[in-house]
Amino acid sequence: MMNSSIETIRLPDILNEGCAASIRAKIQSSLDSGHRHILLDLSETRFIDSSGLGELAISFKSVRAVGGRLCFCAVGTQPSMLFELTGMEEVFEIFPTTEACLAALNS
Repeated sequence: MMNSSIETIRLPDILNEGCAASIRAKIQSSLDSGHRHILLDLSETRFIDSSGLGELAISFKSVRAVGGRLCFCAVGTQPSMLFELTGMEEVFEIFPTTEACLAALNS
C-alpha cells in the first residue's frame, strides 16, 4: 500500500542554478500539501552543478525540519560521483530504485 504522505518528484536532466529554485519550490509545495516524505527521482538527471547540489542540501534540511525524509533514487554516474566527492552520500538517503525507496518509506 502506498503511503499518501509520499510525493515523488522527477528531477530534470540537468540540475543547475537555472532550475534549482523551481525544484525547491516543488518540494516546498509538497510539504505545504501535507506530504512529509519526498522521493527525488534522478533517473533522467545526467548532471548536477554546485548550485543544484546546494538546493538539494537546503531542501534536505527543510524536509528534515518538519520531521520528513528526503530520499533519492536512480542516481546516475555524475550525480553519484558528486555526492561521493562532497560527502553527501553519507547524508542523503540514496536508493537504487524507486521501488526500493518506497519500500523503505512504507516500512
